[in-house]
Amino acid sequence: MRKLRTIEMHRLSVEEFREAEKMPLVVVLDDVRSLYNVGSVFRTCDAFRVEAVYLCGITATPPHPEIHKTALGGEESVTWRYFKTADEAVEELHREGCLVYAVEQAEGSTSLDGLDFHRMYGNEDGARRKVAVIFGNEVKGVHQSVVDASDGCIEIPQFGTKHSMNVAVTAGMVIWEFAKYFYHHLK
Repeated sequence: MRKLRTIEMHRLSVEEFREAEKMPLVVVLDDVRSLYNVGSVFRTCDAFRVEAVYLCGITATPPHPEIHKTALGGEESVTWRYFKTADEAVEELHREGCLVYAVEQAEGSTSLDGLDFHRMYGNEDGARRKVAVIFGNEVKGVHQSVVDASDGCIEIPQFGTKHSMNVAVTAGMVIWEFAKYFYHHLK
């Protein structure tokens, strides 16, 4: 087996990325403090053509060298917006008719492996609905007020001694599950 060279991968240019169809998913970062985590999320969102990233509260915004170090340009291709609070972002998303899910361990949460993507993305009129997923602060998670305002919570099953995972890793896992459904069932 031979590794592919970058030129053989036929990657989109930033301009082509901006024009390409996006997965109807918005990733919301609620007070994520590590700029490296923010950059990693941008890079993952670029890889799966996520519609947008909403940066909230203390979450840093591009341009910033530490974000760029892990985003590797993803912060230049993926559309992003800043909100003073994640609560404001959720209000905006609901006004747009978006379903909003906090990724958090909570009473009544739905396991990531048990999500009903068909119901999530379906709409009464047959149109595709946009979905948002919220990832929280590295220590405190998603704010309770944001959990309360969400349409539900998604939880990743864990079987070890720790009760949480790195926010960028968590985002990668969740975004991948949405991408598998979108690119195999909705495209």
